Amino acid sequence: MSKIEGLAKEIAAALAAYSSEVTEGLEVAKQQAANNTAKILKITSPKNTGAYAKGWTVSKEGTRLIVHNRTNYQLTHLLEKGHAKVNGGRVAAKVHIKPAEDQAIEEYISGVERVIRK
Repeated sequence: MSKIEGLAKEIAAALAAYSSEVTEGLEVAKQQAANNTAKILKITSPKNTGAYAKGWTVSKEGTRLIVHNRTNYQLTHLLEKGHAKVNGGRVAAKVHIKPAEDQAIEEYISGVERVIRK
C-alpha cells in the first residue's frame, strides 16, 4: 500500500504544479492581449477627436482586465457605429474597436493554447 500512496502523492503534487503554471501562464496571456489591444486602439483610433486616441488604457476589475477609453468614453459608440447629425443626415462609422477586439481574441486564444501545450 505504501507504494500506491506514494504514487498518489506524487501525482497530486505534479498536478498542483501544472495547475499553478497554467494559472500563471493564463494571467500573462491575458495581460499581454489587453495591453496589445490598448496599443492597437491608440494607433488605429481617429486622430481628429482630441485626446480620444490617447485615452485607451487597461483597468483591472476583480480578475478581469478591461480595455476602455478613460478620456472620452462617450465617443466610443458614436465613432464605432456612426450617428445622426443635428440637421439631418448621418456621420459615417469609423470602425476601429471591432478589429482590435478580434485581434485580441485571437492573441488570447493562441496564448492559452501555448500555455496548455507546455
